Amino acid sequence: MTDTWVALEAGADPARRRGALGRAYESFATAGRVEGPVRTVVADSWQRSTRAHVSPEGTARVELSDDELAAYRDAHPLARVMPLFRELMGAYAMDGEHLIAVCDAYGRLLWVEGHAATRRQAGRMNFVPGARWAETAAGTNAPGTAIAVDRPVQVFASEHFLRPVHRWTCAAAPVHDPHTGRLLGAVDITGGDRLAHPHSLAFVGAVARAAESQLALLAPAPATGCVQLSALGRDEALLMASGVKLRLSRRHSEILTLLARRPDGVAGDELLVELYEDESVTPVTLRAELSRLRALLGPGLLRSRPYRLTAPVESDFAAVARLLASGAVTAAMSAYAGPLLPGSQAPTVVRLRRRLADQLRAALIARGDPGLLADWAYSPWGEEDLPVWQALAAALPVRQRPSALARVRELDGLQGA
Repeated sequence: MTDTWVALEAGADPARRRGALGRAYESFATAGRVEGPVRTVVADSWQRSTRAHVSPEGTARVELSDDELAAYRDAHPLARVMPLFRELMGAYAMDGEHLIAVCDAYGRLLWVEGHAATRRQAGRMNFVPGARWAETAAGTNAPGTAIAVDRPVQVFASEHFLRPVHRWTCAAAPVHDPHTGRLLGAVDITGGDRLAHPHSLAFVGAVARAAESQLALLAPAPATGCVQLSALGRDEALLMASGVKLRLSRRHSEILTLLARRPDGVAGDELLVELYEDESVTPVTLRAELSRLRALLGPGLLRSRPYRLTAPVESDFAAVARLLASGAVTAAMSAYAGPLLPGSQAPTVVRLRRRLADQLRAALIARGDPGLLADWAYSPWGEEDLPVWQALAAALPVRQRPSALARVRELDGLQGA
């Protein structure tokens, strides 16, 4: 096979491949060995699913009720491109007896549309709006794996981690905010063996790119004088200024993060303390960094005495803080792409990072919503967060608690060692 992201190359026999994959799956399920014609992307996903304690016999969990789902998806950025998805994929799905599915960045299905009989069949495995199909909740599947690896992927038959999904084929592609690059979710097409063809992967990838282009038109880049800063979940921040996107160095990311929260400006000696752990760093070093940053940003945006930005800054971390302050915990969790500049050791950045994370996790624990707690617990920054795992285990229905309780015992043992 020439493309490891395609489940079945053109001309291959689906029945023969299905049998070989079934045998490989049973070998993995019983002995933990990857054998036979298992693609690397699938084998890696199986391993991640196992580490997340996903049960092969399980089903996806519905996390958003009808009222919550309606409000959440109406406000979701991908709602603006649903007409495009329907236009590009609707006839194809109906004619082929397939489904169109769109999920958010946490793998929660927001829309599932298409052939009525296929929808009823998919409903038996909870492939329905409001259900969470992230890898950490439902194992290997196209929308969940596309989000996990951040690229289009196709999943065929027993490549799925959950046994009830082995009869299905799906292809999905991630969709990003065209200006910030933030992952918004994924678009998926799901059906039977007729989708087990390279064309379905190419098709859904093209649809995702069309959606990103449409989003760029519907939400134009900031006009001249408007600055956007994205620093959550990334060591190198993205800056949108005067319609130009800049990827900043780590030090420049720290400087702009600090200046963004101080619109009135900050004196050089104070900025030095906020920025550097090493007290021996001289003001000359800081001035050199600021000079390089000023040259990068262009004339007029960065002023001195005190150091300040001349345009208002809209940052993703400030947006999360505002959502939390207003009590919009679900929206805050959706907007939280990860810790603020996670690799930074700048003293004030460290304090800001901890404060925002602590506020969000406290709100999640207080809310006690299992879906939101799972979003945090199964994230890279939450996988060792014992209090959140304890809250998740307490919030889940009894029959769904074993995997969370197992993780609690594991973390409790590690912390007690």
